[in-house]
Amino acid sequence: MPIGPLDPELVRRLPKVSLHDHLDGSVRPGTLIELAAASGYAELPTTEAPALAEWFRRGADRGSLPLYLEGFRHTIALLQDAAALERVAFEYAEDLARDGVVYAEVRFAPHFHTAGGLGLDAVLDAVLRGLRRGEAEHGLTVRVLVCALRNEPAEQSHRLSELTTAWMDRGVCGFDLAGEESGHPAKHHLQAFHRVQRANGSITIHAGEGFGPESIWQALQFCGAHRIGHGTRLAEDMTIHDGRVLKLGSLARYVLDHRIPLEMCLSSNVHTGTVASLEAHPFPHFLRAGFRVTLNTDNRLMSGVTLTDEYLLAHRTFGLTLTELERVTANAINAAFHPYWERRRILHARIEPGFAAARAEALEAGLDPGPPLGGEDA
Repeated sequence: MPIGPLDPELVRRLPKVSLHDHLDGSVRPGTLIELAAASGYAELPTTEAPALAEWFRRGADRGSLPLYLEGFRHTIALLQDAAALERVAFEYAEDLARDGVVYAEVRFAPHFHTAGGLGLDAVLDAVLRGLRRGEAEHGLTVRVLVCALRNEPAEQSHRLSELTTAWMDRGVCGFDLAGEESGHPAKHHLQAFHRVQRANGSITIHAGEGFGPESIWQALQFCGAHRIGHGTRLAEDMTIHDGRVLKLGSLARYVLDHRIPLEMCLSSNVHTGTVASLEAHPFPHFLRAGFRVTLNTDNRLMSGVTLTDEYLLAHRTFGLTLTELERVTANAINAAFHPYWERRRILHARIEPGFAAARAEALEAGLDPGPPLGGEDA
């Protein structure tokens, strides 16, 4: 019985979990055009939504993280008042629901949105209002990760860590450090991480995207990260030959043994030059060696993708079965910065029934969905 190809509509309906997605990198092109018109912003390269979407995608796909980030100057410039922030947060939740997402964590840097006079709390409140409306209307759960930047002063990241702990259990689920890794070590922001740790908060750190395993090691062993954003270059601490993982270095073994989740983003990693091509991405090696890998979009506007697209890429490029897609999804809900019993409820009430229905549909179409999911990730 053949593995696939799976019907794209079936994959869209699969219940999904998104852990690594930037709000200001996931705005609808049409919304940007309308916000620009309302505010008098004249710097968008076009006022046609399809052309603007393609402009962002082309701009991101240049094999460089700094170049990938250039498009954010437009999205950030247009998200400087409460109404705009609330709107894009609501639309974000709506777009995810249409893509089959049942739980999501969205990250952004609140201080980027204070140029219009809003304070940090007002920025966060506006985003959470939009997300709550989206949750109520579309039946998913969305939480916020407050994001600090590696290249900014430690005082700024500490201020954002204070914002994180003040809003914990009010819609904020954790703290993130993003930005270019090279030349900007995460350990420069230890005070911020310690603040979150002392409040029993959760931490994820971008690492192993623009720099090697040393960045991942520092995020874990200096900064106390509970998850790793990307983690792609952990493969440099592994021996992979002929599609098989033959040997793990001490860091890779630590990540595997301690079940450290990796927030992997296929398209984005190609666009930023983290990997030379999609086919060269180490994602399937991590998955099949037992690492707790997850699939994510990173920036849906910049990379021009949905989570359905990423699932289909993994299926078509690496031959992932429905069972393996379910394992990726179970990995993600198990890794979520969300209360344990709520995670179990989402798993048993949304994810497992959704994949069971998809399995039955695949079998009826004469496709092999793979063996039922079992073990720790079931």
